[in-house]
Amino acid sequence: QVQLAESGGGSVQSGGSLRLSCVASYSRSVCMGWFRQAPGKEREGVASIGRDGATSYADSVKGRFTISQDNAKNTLYLQMNSLKPEDTATYYCATYPTVQLDLCRQNLEFGVRGQGTQVTVSS
Repeated sequence: QVQLAESGGGSVQSGGSLRLSCVASYSRSVCMGWFRQAPGKEREGVASIGRDGATSYADSVKGRFTISQDNAKNTLYLQMNSLKPEDTATYYCATYPTVQLDLCRQNLEFGVRGQGTQVTVSS
C-alpha cells in the first residue's frame, strides 16, 4: 500500500501560517486529505481533494485552509492561514477510496495515513 510522509508542522502564534506537505510513495489515490487529532477531542477531517482538484473542507477551516496537490511530485499540501489556538493538533495525511469528497474527508481516519506532524498555535 501507499506510504505517506508528512512534514511542515511547527509552532506559531495565533494569526500565523504554516504549510504542511505530504509525499506519497507512488501515484495518489482517488481521494487524499488531512485529518487532525487534538488531545481530548475527536478526530476531525479537515480537507480532502480529488484527482480533478475538487475539494471539501470542514466548516471550522473554510476560508483559512487550502488543500492542493502536485501530481508530478506525488505531493499533497495544506496551507493554513489565520491559525487559531484551537487548530493545535497532530495533522495526518491520509487516503480513502471514494470519489465522494465529503465522505472521503469524514473517513480519512479509517484510511491509509502517515505518521502525523504536530501543529501548535499559541495565543
